[in-house]
Amino acid sequence: MNTTQPDANPRQEAGLGLPHGIRVIDADTHITEPHDLWTKRAPKTYREAVPRVADVDGVPHWVVDGAVLGRASASGVVARDGVRSRGTDFITWTFDDVTPAAYDVSARLAVMDEIGVWAHIVYPNTAGFGGQRFGDIVDPKLKLLCATLYNDAMAELQEESGQRLFPMGLIPWWDIDASVAEVRRMHALGLRGVNTTSDPQQAGVPDFSSRDWDPLWEVCADLGMPVNFHIGAAHNSLSWFGSSPWPGLGPDEKLAVGSAMMYLTNARVIANFIYSGVLERHPGLNIVSVESGIGWIPFFLEALEHQLGETAPGSTDHLSSTPIEYFRRQIHACFWFENQDIARTIERVGPGNVLFETDFPHPTCLYPDSLGIAARATRQLAPNVVQAVMQDNAVRLYNLPLPR
Repeated sequence: MNTTQPDANPRQEAGLGLPHGIRVIDADTHITEPHDLWTKRAPKTYREAVPRVADVDGVPHWVVDGAVLGRASASGVVARDGVRSRGTDFITWTFDDVTPAAYDVSARLAVMDEIGVWAHIVYPNTAGFGGQRFGDIVDPKLKLLCATLYNDAMAELQEESGQRLFPMGLIPWWDIDASVAEVRRMHALGLRGVNTTSDPQQAGVPDFSSRDWDPLWEVCADLGMPVNFHIGAAHNSLSWFGSSPWPGLGPDEKLAVGSAMMYLTNARVIANFIYSGVLERHPGLNIVSVESGIGWIPFFLEALEHQLGETAPGSTDHLSSTPIEYFRRQIHACFWFENQDIARTIERVGPGNVLFETDFPHPTCLYPDSLGIAARATRQLAPNVVQAVMQDNAVRLYNLPLPR
């Protein structure tokens, strides 16, 4: 297994605008979960209840305790032969059709070396991007087991990768006390961050504005575990994907419109964290807006500032800072394809608040020419900003080890 890269940097020589010796960190990638991820780790009494793949009308589906979660799809657009699919053909793919790099550590590292990326931050598919699908399970012991077994598997994956793949652990967000305990356990396992839904109230527990959640924010801040909110991390935000396109559009156009609209669902996450006072009460807590892009953020922060005086006078007297100040202090966001006036955008968002991602191997990913596409942006940036966005911010935020 390759856990080192050569000192020479051909990407710099190719004019991609990357400083010599940089280790590119991709802050948003996904795993196509192996079909035995849960079953091979589950206690015998729960082996038939945890997520497993079964045929439903001749099509493989993920099922949990007899209930269907969804198709056991490829969860990617890179085929087994490495060719990238465009359009909607990938929707019918199964696990056997997708590149092994979607689920196999050695194959993933080989692709990373080929495209020039040192480390991947990894998010799930089967559980939902924020683990929201597990909230629908009735048996409380099974629900918790689904999250803990996933985290065990991700800790093993991180170790097997030689500390180059860094999955974000799922918390049992339907139970506040269990979430606090699982964050401590995840940290002990070596995981570097937390992944969760944006809307726990959908399972009947308080929303994140409630002080009931303060113990979670405290432990995440104390242990340096950033809390990540991937777009589509709740049932209501994921619905934007299907409801945004007009019915008369074709499937490819619907995919494009739905994907673009989902980026904006994290605006509400940012707004609620700022206005609720969570960031005020927990200044050491870090929040990450994953796969949302950054171009809309300066406008949105200005809009939040405007609304404070227009519609909420006096109601936010508990806030000591402005929205942009909270953002600069505690929130990060990821970009990948944006390049128009990108230097000014990053300056306004904050050079220390921006992460680079590729979304491998999902439909909007940059594969196969990830850094070539990114170069349209990096060539516009000062070397210190490139260093921060492509490496240093992620290293600091997730406490990542870098080879010497």
